[in-house]
Amino acid sequence: MSHKLDNGAVESVLAELKDPETGRSALQLDQIRDIQVNGTDLSLTLALTTHSAPLWDDVRSGLEEQLRNSLPQLSSVTIHQTVHDRPAQQLGEIGLTAKSVIAVGSGKGGVGKSTIAASLALALKRSGCKVGLMDADVYGPSVPHLLGLTGKPEAIENRLVPIDKDGMPVMSMAFFVPPDEAVVWRGPMLHGAVTQFLRDVRWGDLDYLIIDMPPGTGDIALTLSQLLPLTGAVVVCTPQHVALLDAVKAMAMFQKVNIPILGMVENMSGFVCPECNKRYDIFSSGGARRCAEELQVPVLGEVPIHVQIRANCDIGKTDANFDDQTTAPCLETIAYNLVKHLAESAAAAPPQPSLPVLG
Repeated sequence: MSHKLDNGAVESVLAELKDPETGRSALQLDQIRDIQVNGTDLSLTLALTTHSAPLWDDVRSGLEEQLRNSLPQLSSVTIHQTVHDRPAQQLGEIGLTAKSVIAVGSGKGGVGKSTIAASLALALKRSGCKVGLMDADVYGPSVPHLLGLTGKPEAIENRLVPIDKDGMPVMSMAFFVPPDEAVVWRGPMLHGAVTQFLRDVRWGDLDYLIIDMPPGTGDIALTLSQLLPLTGAVVVCTPQHVALLDAVKAMAMFQKVNIPILGMVENMSGFVCPECNKRYDIFSSGGARRCAEELQVPVLGEVPIHVQIRANCDIGKTDANFDDQTTAPCLETIAYNLVKHLAESAAAAPPQPSLPVLG
């Protein structure tokens, strides 16, 4: 005959689960609710924020496994899942309400940085996160083309309304400049544009704001670091040695302005022939992984050269890459690993809850 579950033992196990967003005890944050013990059966409700949406399945299955391992008398466990609403707080004086601000950069142009930035934003959104995408590549804004977006943002009460991509707000200089005209600006004008895109746009309440950076080591990164606390940067590169040299410089730039490196993405990582299924490493292979190991930063993913990715992006249907069983896993992995890395960092050093300033 089975022994009944002890409520105290159950709560002891539940107390160990950390909320992936904050790294703090989910039980203490009232994210484990409706705990019901009936003999050797257990049921509860697990509430997680949309910020950690890509990890929901992992967290749920991990909790069930921990309960079964720690409570041998447990016969059945039912975990109901729901969304825990935790609005984003304003960042700095800029007024942006986003939990994580991620810059996507590269040491040089032509490595597919904008494609990766747009794909990362789409992958996070498709998983259930609230995402905005800001194109800060002022000289060569390509995000609207990649997403098939046109139009000019309206101004309501002195704030711009971003263009909507299936529920994802997008802002880019391309919405304001004709396709055949070039942006010829000095640093102060760039600073002003980036500031306006952050301060004067109705982004709403976001889990993630993805910022597509200009290539190279210009002063946009410095502007961003002065305006608000960035969560970190993702650096995109290709496998060959000369591209990695520039990627290292980009990472040094981000670190110099106190923007943490969240990981590297190796784009154009080999080509698999659709006819013979043989892989060709056109630009060498594994360069980003070796570089990341030397610099002790994670590799978030590797995206192969794929004709369909290029074709979809050229016609403004980047989101169609997620409908292809060959390309979708590569892109979804980048978002998953990014959120997992953020969760691990939060668990290692939970951010302290901010208190209102009393005047």
